[in-house]
Amino acid sequence: MSIDEIKQLDITERIILVEEIWDSIAKEQEHVSLSQYEKEILDARLASLENTTDTLISWDELKSKIRA
Repeated sequence: MSIDEIKQLDITERIILVEEIWDSIAKEQEHVSLSQYEKEILDARLASLENTTDTLISWDELKSKIRA
């Protein structure tokens, strides 16, 4: 299926197509490897998260604080 054919689909059909593509990617995720750069970025973000002294709160807690 070409891009032009995809563009001819209605929005519902395109959403279904995207979902099917995403599901097929998820099933094959063990075959996807990260570059060294991506690994370094993820490691830095994890280290930052682990070293933070900030308190994390849930979305529900945040909503109730805003509404208070």
